[in-house]
Amino acid sequence: MYNSQIFLLVPLFLINSIASSKADSGQKCSNTSSLVGFESNFTMVRHQLRGHLKILDGCSFQVTGFDMLSGSSEVVFWGAVSLNFSDLTSGFPISGQRLNQTAYKNASFSVQLLPDITWDQINVLSIWNIASTSDFGHVTLPRNGSDSVSDSVHTVFDNCKNLSDNYRVRWNLNVEENWIEIGLEAAVPTTYYMAFGWANPNRTKELMSEADVTVASLTEEGRPFVDDFYITAYSECKLSSKDRTAIGVCPDVVYENSKNGMMVNNTRLVYGHRRDGVSLIMFRKPLNSTDKKYDLPVYPNEDMRVIWALGLMKPPNENRSHFLPQFHGGPEKVAYGHLVLNVSEKVDDCFGPLDADDNEDQELIIADTEVPLVVTTGEVLHYPNPPSPTVLRVERGVPVKFLVQAGHDVALYITSDSLGGNATLRNATETIYSGGPEAEGVVANPHELIWVPDRNTPDQVYYQSLYQEKMGWKVQVVDGALSDMYNNMLLDDQQVTFFWTLSEDSITIAARGVKKSGYLAIGFGNGMVNSYAYVGWIGDTGKGHLNTYWIDGKRPLNIHPTNENLTHVRCRSEDGIITLEFTRPLKPSCNQNDKPECKNIVDPTTPLKVTRAMGSKWTDEHLSEKNMHTVTSERPVQVLLIRGSSEAEQGLQPVLAVHGYLKHVKGDGWYQIHIYLQYSGLAIILLGVLFAVAELRGFYVNSLHVKLVFASVQPTNAYLRPEKPANGEDASTKRLIWEYFHVIIGRGAVAVGIAALFSVMKHLRERYRVENVHDLSWVLIIWFLIAALTVIYLEYRERQQRDRLQRRSKNFYP
Repeated sequence: MYNSQIFLLVPLFLINSIASSKADSGQKCSNTSSLVGFESNFTMVRHQLRGHLKILDGCSFQVTGFDMLSGSSEVVFWGAVSLNFSDLTSGFPISGQRLNQTAYKNASFSVQLLPDITWDQINVLSIWNIASTSDFGHVTLPRNGSDSVSDSVHTVFDNCKNLSDNYRVRWNLNVEENWIEIGLEAAVPTTYYMAFGWANPNRTKELMSEADVTVASLTEEGRPFVDDFYITAYSECKLSSKDRTAIGVCPDVVYENSKNGMMVNNTRLVYGHRRDGVSLIMFRKPLNSTDKKYDLPVYPNEDMRVIWALGLMKPPNENRSHFLPQFHGGPEKVAYGHLVLNVSEKVDDCFGPLDADDNEDQELIIADTEVPLVVTTGEVLHYPNPPSPTVLRVERGVPVKFLVQAGHDVALYITSDSLGGNATLRNATETIYSGGPEAEGVVANPHELIWVPDRNTPDQVYYQSLYQEKMGWKVQVVDGALSDMYNNMLLDDQQVTFFWTLSEDSITIAARGVKKSGYLAIGFGNGMVNSYAYVGWIGDTGKGHLNTYWIDGKRPLNIHPTNENLTHVRCRSEDGIITLEFTRPLKPSCNQNDKPECKNIVDPTTPLKVTRAMGSKWTDEHLSEKNMHTVTSERPVQVLLIRGSSEAEQGLQPVLAVHGYLKHVKGDGWYQIHIYLQYSGLAIILLGVLFAVAELRGFYVNSLHVKLVFASVQPTNAYLRPEKPANGEDASTKRLIWEYFHVIIGRGAVAVGIAALFSVMKHLRERYRVENVHDLSWVLIIWFLIAALTVIYLEYRERQQRDRLQRRSKNFYP
């Protein structure tokens, strides 16, 4: 009993001591600071931080409605002179309290300043991560004091309503000024749209029809935008071929632009950002719009039906200037839904921050062999948290080439330090893997830096500037993947990287987009029409798909599925970038020649013409106009499979296999030489005829002159040539006849020309009695022999190299 009494007395003593210490602390705190009573919302920078700050007295403040995703054990309240990055990094802790919970959800707490800290020392109060030197959020304190709430923060609203697990609508209402501010917030990919609006009150079903909807999304550059839409049909926006009127889910301006050009978009963008994989876009629209045709009135005190949706957004192209939402798909209350809402009633059922599955949300660039990476400077939306939105991925053993052209004051280096800017200046240590003071250049004279990561390179390093902190970001170092397993090259418009590896009787092919897309397609042929296509996309469940098609037209009905024998099929998406892989036989193993895929033959000894296309959405079911590509190749690229190189298709292509001469000249240089020589020969023939007429004082026709005129048949023959067959197709009879005729005429013209030269030499001796004609004839013979031997030697080397590459390709696989 005695011991129990002591046990009870000890807690009472502690409680009294704590109370008295707080009382003493309260007595020491002064209320003379002009900041006492100041209130403001935190500006969100990272980790979905929201909250309200109020300064209580000279040594404490209160935080309410606090949301924040988990950071690290070193997140503290921080004071700084300004928001300048150097001032932030040289700031100081203002409290001993650490924000190291898993996540904060609508939390409220009071914070004591450290004994030696006063409000006069703090111009910026930040929530700071010491480990990554990152600002999660902050409040700027007024210098002369104020009790007003800052109106520059656009992440805190009066109301919030959960539409689904990853989609919320927030709003502020001002009936007196006739507007409502709406913030759409969703944890979705950057290629998605967020739609929200009011249904027509006269409709009880098909609520989206005749609805007034605002669609918000981000451009490829990360810029927010909003547009006012009106729904006339459950389809993608289309223009009638008859009277050019719009129908479907169309922007308001499209309806009027199709008639009289009126501007009826009454929705105005206020603010937007992308943080931690979550998009937030804020816009303002009138409650009672002047546009009575496409905008519905919002009655603030009445229950009204609202609709919402999430889905892929189709970007503009050369035929369309607007972003257009695609069909949302998915189940109700996940991808779309509706509910009754009274905007004047106080609503806040958003408990805690949205947590995206991929909260890094950064652009991924994959370094490929022999493809240089240009290093420059420019505007970054999220600087310095993280400093750059771009993560670079490299492979061990594969050289990475940088072309540094960011200016003489920006020197690139690869370092273990996440801040960069030369860690020794901060009394810190770092390991430098490549680069340094010499790795700087300008556009006119870029510096080439080659770095080869090896097995001792850590999985994560950083590309940074040697002279400034936080100019770069992460480098992911991985073991070998596509670029060290395949030959690779960028297609002509540098939007798709094409990979391949040959074996004895098959070819393994891979393709990877450079930009984000819903699907990626590559085709074998002169264009997407009359081509064999391979389309890779990610389904609604996140599973990769790859299908094969024969395309014989430009409409969905002209896309015919085929049944090719593909193995080792893979299709995946990383940060919206599609990569597809497959292995197929060089010659299809089918006997039914009536099937298109039976003619899809890949001959490694002839150039393979490759095209590409990308779009926002694909399906293996019924295709429609909404599956139309948004970008495609301007021209095919001829891939020389054995040589491991490519050249772009240039309009009228020559019959290279017919001539044989000058095949070793790179690209279409041999063809240009051929054309120039042909026209030069014709010009010389005409000049020769004119000189002969002047010399002989008349025009005399004999067999030799007829043979000279015979040379002009070759250009005429080239002009009338039949169309070259597509890759893998047999040449037509007319084409074969033309090829033989072209070869005979061409070589015959060469022989006749040589004979004509010797006849002229003979005529020169007889007419002018030139004594050294015999010597000149031997010089001419020696010149022809040297030219012929040179061509024969080059052809021999070309054939040897081709045979050697063929033997090597057979040893790629056992």
